[in-house]
Amino acid sequence: MRQDGGKWKELTGWAFIEGHWLRRKHFTSQLLQQIAQRIAQGERDHTGELMVAIEAVSPAHERKSHLRALEVFGRLRVWDTPHNTGVLLYLALDKHHIEVIADRGVAAENKVWEQICGQLQVRLQQGDYVAGVLAAIDAIEAVLRTGCPPLAQGATHTNDLPDEPVLL
Repeated sequence: MRQDGGKWKELTGWAFIEGHWLRRKHFTSQLLQQIAQRIAQGERDHTGELMVAIEAVSPAHERKSHLRALEVFGRLRVWDTPHNTGVLLYLALDKHHIEVIADRGVAAENKVWEQICGQLQVRLQQGDYVAGVLAAIDAIEAVLRTGCPPLAQGATHTNDLPDEPVLL
């Protein structure tokens, strides 16, 4: 899903500048708060846990966004939920790349996650950051409602992962 102008962005440092600019411009404190609220609302009726990580500039040690998303999944301990139902929505702003990483307790095929990433990619390219990210969260929460064990009768959701997005 990487769609940028090529290697020159990395070589000239433009990717660094662009990543930080995109994060400051679009991922305002208001949007970050909306994301946290949307996640908290969505997690009320299932055992899934969603985390959003937004990386302005990818580290030099990992050039592939998918591998970086797996690393972030592990470092943020998204895998550490009672039912193995953690999901990471990872945005690499400098590389214009989006990944969804789901733990083994979430019953969903890769094509579902790819479709969500593709729809979000289109919205971001159109400059529709707020509605695009919130729609992606809603789509992921819909998958979690059907692909995760339901809450036991009378049980309340335990929030095992923070709802606030992580800025990397």
